[in-house]
Amino acid sequence: MRISAIGDEKEKRVAITPEIAKKYQELGLEVIIPQNIGILAGFHDDDYLAAGATIWKKKSVPDADLYVGVKPSLMKELKLPIGSYLIALLSPLQNQKILEQMGKVGINLCALEKIPRITRAQSMDVLSSQANIAGYRAVLEALHEYRRVVPLLMTAGGTIRPARVLVLGAGIAGLQAIATAKRLGAVVSAYDVRAAAKEQVESLGVNFIEVKKQDDGEAIDGYAKEMNEDYQKRQEEKLAQVIAQMDIAITTAQIPGKPAPKLITKDMVKSMPAGAVIVDMATESGGNCELSEKDKVIKVDNVTIIGYGDLAARVTQDSSRLFSRNVFNFVSLMINEGKIDILDEIVKATFVGG
Repeated sequence: MRISAIGDEKEKRVAITPEIAKKYQELGLEVIIPQNIGILAGFHDDDYLAAGATIWKKKSVPDADLYVGVKPSLMKELKLPIGSYLIALLSPLQNQKILEQMGKVGINLCALEKIPRITRAQSMDVLSSQANIAGYRAVLEALHEYRRVVPLLMTAGGTIRPARVLVLGAGIAGLQAIATAKRLGAVVSAYDVRAAAKEQVESLGVNFIEVKKQDDGEAIDGYAKEMNEDYQKRQEEKLAQVIAQMDIAITTAQIPGKPAPKLITKDMVKSMPAGAVIVDMATESGGNCELSEKDKVIKVDNVTIIGYGDLAARVTQDSSRLFSRNVFNFVSLMINEGKIDILDEIVKATFVGG
């Protein structure tokens, strides 16, 4: 039985690292790696060869039973064998028609986004591992554009106040952004609609911005839910007061299956201090800032707005390491005595495309 990594020019990460190539062989799988697929993540063909993998030098997709990828952007062009399995972040809501077509011709599709949020599946949760790295990277991207130091500095030449940072959304990415900014010496505040987030934020020694509401703001799956108009109005008023004082704002708020909520308006951007920076981590689903543009850095009224779509992909080596480990743990559920077994509830939950 063979497993192959897949990728394209738009994705710098790789779903099989040399370390994980060895582990797949221990499962009894032959590992096929397309030539140079890992080079942008710092993994060379010689590393894979040393790990016992075979390098595929042709332009065609290698013949395999299992294919693993990160975010294959050219799925229409993938010519996979009938009966094979494609395991990746497939964006089933955005790619519904393409996935249905692939399913009809006999390709088995496992969307890693659909891995259930249960304890047994934590080691396979690619969304969490990538969100952790993205939250860290968001702070670094902000500081690259920020023209001042972050921590409090007391020098013979005078005192420099610490940067004031606001993180909107205290999920995995948000909490990592909070922790990273705080470690660098910033004065950090955070906001989330979920009541449960308050305790998590305050445990990091950070000020929690609260807008009173009637429920806990949390959907059944643990993500934030869309709030009513009355709450949104009060939320906008509160954030307008807070953002006007912030040097850096990092937004991470998303609602599964829906456009990202607009939390920072044009007027809020104008109210920020000159030289302020916004990092909008939700641009792939529409953005949290009214003015942000996907994959672009723009300046509005002397405020820099960063809209990079997938920040984890800007830390290619470590994000690849975590992603490949997550995927290996998932694939391990599918291999039983040298055969593919799809009866596990976690595996079944990921099937899409018909």
